[in-house]
Amino acid sequence: MSRPDPNAIDHDPVQALLTQGVRLGNEQGRRLQWLSRTFGPLVPSSDLASPRDGRTVVVIDPPTGAGAELLCHTLTARDAVAIPFGENPAFDFLKSKLTEFGTVGTSTDGPHELWWGGRDWRLPYPARAADMMRIVSCHPKSVGDLHVYHLRRSLERLGLPFEIEPVETRHRDVVSATEKAEFILRMRRRHGAPLLFVDAGVMLQSIPSLPLHAGCDFAVHKWNGWEMSARTLYFGRSQAAEQLLTIWREIASSHPDVWDGYLIDQAWSLAASQMPLDTVWLPRSYHALAGEAGARDAAIVHDLRPTTADLGPDPEFAEMVRSARRAGRAGARDPLLIVQSDQACERAITVILHDVEGSNARETAASIQALTSAFTNDNGGFSRLELSLCSWQRDVRVAREAAFLADHRVLEVRPGQQLPSDMFRSLTAGDATRQPIGIDGRGH
Repeated sequence: MSRPDPNAIDHDPVQALLTQGVRLGNEQGRRLQWLSRTFGPLVPSSDLASPRDGRTVVVIDPPTGAGAELLCHTLTARDAVAIPFGENPAFDFLKSKLTEFGTVGTSTDGPHELWWGGRDWRLPYPARAADMMRIVSCHPKSVGDLHVYHLRRSLERLGLPFEIEPVETRHRDVVSATEKAEFILRMRRRHGAPLLFVDAGVMLQSIPSLPLHAGCDFAVHKWNGWEMSARTLYFGRSQAAEQLLTIWREIASSHPDVWDGYLIDQAWSLAASQMPLDTVWLPRSYHALAGEAGARDAAIVHDLRPTTADLGPDPEFAEMVRSARRAGRAGARDPLLIVQSDQACERAITVILHDVEGSNARETAASIQALTSAFTNDNGGFSRLELSLCSWQRDVRVAREAAFLADHRVLEVRPGQQLPSDMFRSLTAGDATRQPIGIDGRGH
């Protein structure tokens, strides 16, 4: 038997990281345990001297540029990297050097975004039983069944359970986001099994078992590294998966003519800030285009070329979305964490944690945890807390303006600032103006 690695983090990753100031929720702890079983034991990023046959490198403190380069140089395809404070922009440079595999969203128990990735998707996942996941697809009734011939033949050849259904659509040859979300919800309630939705113009070349092996709530491919594509979507059995699907349907119903990829992006942002949504970012082999390099070995091949009507309706529109999740991180336009209280009123508060870029990562993390705990212990009569991380003043302005438009009270805090336990109660007792206020309650 091999000896235990003296430098490895304890086998219970939640307890081990708690001793280092990291606060993790149950879902984040489960993901770390899965990483340690799948890639190898958890080791701190400070211990990279000797190569190992698979490991999960835990990065708690952001490395310098040279440190990030050194870390990436030591990684192999059998390694994974986990960042428990993934919401912090100080880790963006390291993330930009790696392939993003997945994230676990925030909650009151774990108010940080767990990020995990590596050099490339080389996960040693086995083929799973075909009956554990159902492939579903729909197409406009006006198109006819000939359009799904290749999809049906490929599913029959692989022996996968599937359901392909014609649906009534607003437009003759397009399934809208609302129609797609309603179809997936209907299939979910009919079958109860994990679902992989694929567009009708698709052919499967191998069993798409990655989402099943990862055991995630949701899986999607990010086109060009940032843009969610609604052509291939996985929804697990969890309540979080159903909530995401329901949010997507509601947003899509309100904006029926907006591009479906943008709508699923917005639904994901909202869901991931309110629950520990466990997301896997599918590799390109799950979203290959017919004829491109690598398509022969891909699991899922699409026959449609990307157009401005399908993957991004407006070239300028992309800039509004791209900055919101740079390097896989929620930006100022999207709250990191949304906490609902038991108050029946409509009074909400936005807390802006500013100057994050120049602050210590652990100090920023401690402030996030302190703010979450303070609101959970005494919400001060507020029905909702939205917490935004802002690196620069322009980010602060965006978050502040969004809060004012929503008629929220605004509180601005610096990382490391002392926070009284009754901070939200003291705000309620203060004046009723909607001016931005500091922790001492004064306008500025």
